[in-house]
Parts: sequence; C-alpha cells; structure tokens
Amino acid sequence: MPAKVFLADARSHNPKTSTLAKLERLLERLELGSILAEGELAAIKLHFGELGNDAYVGPVYARAVVDAVRRTGAKPFLADTNTLYTGSRSNAVDHADTAVRHGFDWAVCGAPVIIADGLRGGNWREVEIGKKWFRAVKIAGDFADADAIIALSHFKGHEMAGFGGAIKNLAMGCAPAIGKREQHSVRFFVKAKACIGCMACAAVCPSKAIDPIEGKALIDRGRCIGCGECSTRCPVRAISMDWETELPEFIERLVEYAYGAVKGKEGKTAYVTFVTKVVPDCDCSSWSDLPVVPDIGILASRDPVAIDQAAFDLVKAAPVSAGSVLEGKGGPGDDKFALLHPETRGSSQLEYAQGIGLGSRSYELVRI
Repeated sequence: MPAKVFLADARSHNPKTSTLAKLERLLERLELGSILAEGELAAIKLHFGELGNDAYVGPVYARAVVDAVRRTGAKPFLADTNTLYTGSRSNAVDHADTAVRHGFDWAVCGAPVIIADGLRGGNWREVEIGKKWFRAVKIAGDFADADAIIALSHFKGHEMAGFGGAIKNLAMGCAPAIGKREQHSVRFFVKAKACIGCMACAAVCPSKAIDPIEGKALIDRGRCIGCGECSTRCPVRAISMDWETELPEFIERLVEYAYGAVKGKEGKTAYVTFVTKVVPDCDCSSWSDLPVVPDIGILASRDPVAIDQAAFDLVKAAPVSAGSVLEGKGGPGDDKFALLHPETRGSSQLEYAQGIGLGSRSYELVRI
C-alpha cells in the first residue's frame, strides 16, 4: 500500500492559507497523538543552520512542531549533532550559540535545544542493524535515548548525496563525529593542473590533511576523513574524488545510518519537509545561493523514503528559477540535482533505502 504524503503548496492569499497555518494543518494530518504518549521525550530533529546560511527551516516553524508535540502530552526538545568539519557548530558550545543566534531559543520555540552527541561528540550509543556495510552504527545518545523522533527537514542540493532531505537529516544529523566519519568512506584529491594554490581548502580542513607543496595544495589521503568541506570551498573546483567507485558506497553507508537512527522507534517517527528555498548546496555551507526552483510547499508523512521521493519528484517537475545557477540549463522534467552535481545520483538514496526496509518509494500525494 502506498505511503501517504501530504502536501500544502506554497500559495497564500489569506490568514487561513499562511505558511504557518498550512503547517499546522499538516501536523494535524500526521496524527501525532497516535505515535506519542504522555510524558514521552520527543526529539525534533532539525538543522540550526551554519552561520551565514539563511536557507534552513526557521524557528517559527519549529515552534509549530513543538506546540503540536506538546498537545499530545509528550515533551519536545530541539536537537542536532555537532559537525565533522570546522565551523560554527563543531562543538556543543558553539553549536548552541549558533542555534540561539538563529532564533532557536526557548522564548521563540518553547523547547530546549539539546546537542545530542554531547560537548565534543562523545555521547553516542551503538545500534545493531546487521546491514551490508555496518553490523552496528553509532547514533548520538540523546537521539538513541529519545522515545520518538520528528524530523523537520529542508530539501536542497548536496555535493555528494545529490540532495539532502529526510534520509540525510536522519543519517548525518543523528550521528556523532565518529559516525559521520564512518559514512564518509570517500577520500578527496587535488587536480594539480587546476589548483591555483589559494589554500582555502586547508583553512577549513578539520584533520589538517592539506599542505602546500610547490605552490599547490596536496591532500594526505591517510589523514583525510572524507568530510568534503575542502571541495565546497575550492573556488576553481580543483578537488575531486573517485566518484564511480567511492560515491555508491558513501550513499549506502549514509542510508544504513538513517536506518539505524530510527531502529527501535518503529511507529514512533514522523517527517515534515520544506520544499522551499531549494538551494544548490547543503545548509552546512556558510552561504545560501539562489533557489534553483520556485518554492513548492511543505510535505508531511510517516515514511522517510516516501517523503524524499515525493520531494524529488516535485522538484524534478518544477521549472528552473530565473537568475539561479540552473537558468538556461534545464526545465520541467529534468533532474535538477544531477544538473547541479553531475557526478551524483540522488535517486540511489531512495533505491537503497527501500531495499533495506527503511521505507517505500511508492506514495499517494494528498494535497490539503
């Protein structure tokens, strides 16, 4: 039976059709009272946004999810994990400070912010999954210990996964640094002929794996942890990887971590995805480019695979936004994420996720 995915489009013309009002109706359709009980601890998994980024889902919408959870009698908290790369969220102190700077504090959201893997990423639990790449995965302690997870995701492009939605939000977002490293099975290298020697890559490398050699950057693949931060900062795209052999493994590892994030919480998860501000890069970037398609709306479902498949299909069917990086390069029916990141194949997330039982690609789109 196809999973139900509810869609509220982006159009508004009166108070009853505001984005906030439509989000509240979507939350009603999820029937959170049937998955949450009095006194249960419910993690609202979201991304607080890297400083300089403005595409993430804002705190006003997080508050709507908090209020919906509270009405069930459960106890909500807002949560994410520290990043693998250096930036404004690499430890719990900086991460919590960034969250507050972006408006995710009690006064606005009505719930505490908890960095789920602890001060420096040492708080995690091992979760048995018995899959192809992992017998067990390492999940941030406060996500593993929560009674339920409500994943609040922003759908956008990603330079390695193709796109980031609910699956990636669970996988990378619920893993501590050691778990993120396990997923990043790739190793990057510098194309010497293209490198201009600016060393912007070295400035952001968390493992100090990049050195200047004869005016060019050189990555020590023994020290590289595969986070990909260097590739996002290179102004001439001189940093690459073995896309053909390493990327499929990365995708499968990522999906297995998403499976582990919700293992043991069967019937205790729900998903809300904003298909708005569909920017080319992850919200981990300290900038936000123009969206590549017009705003589509908000999706809600109980199935993480179905909601990602629906978001992918809606973006594929959409026209390209004027002035965006894709202007003149595609249109309705084109895979926008393949155009953005040609080496990736985002649909492989969905194929593998369905194959291991994370959810179903078959869905019924219900417009509200």
